[in-house]
Amino acid sequence: QVQLVESGGGSVQTGGSLRLSCAASENTYSRYSMGWFRQTPGKEREGVAVIDSDGSTFYVDSVKGRFTISQDTPKNTLYLKMNSLKPEETSMYYCAAGRAAAWWLLQHPEHVGHWGQGTQVTVSS
Repeated sequence: QVQLVESGGGSVQTGGSLRLSCAASENTYSRYSMGWFRQTPGKEREGVAVIDSDGSTFYVDSVKGRFTISQDTPKNTLYLKMNSLKPEETSMYYCAAGRAAAWWLLQHPEHVGHWGQGTQVTVSS
């Protein structure tokens, strides 16, 4: 199975930026849809941004215009650039890979096949 390891989380003030990285054990871009999900204790896991094998990207409405998902295929690395962060976006962020279409996985995290361990993002007001 593909191994995913997240990094880049941390604490920032409201309006700040972070870039999350996800190192994959193989070239996942050609075989999987990839994405970022977040989960806060007591809440269900939520899709944030996903990218399909053809490069198509999809975002949850709340982050459109502020977050950007991208993938560096030669480095087997997935990124999430997060701008203008809000306190309510404090969460554990997870990298994911799945065999289904990215647009589908964004709304159906239960269909994701592979998960990283997560990286914590804290946004203070």
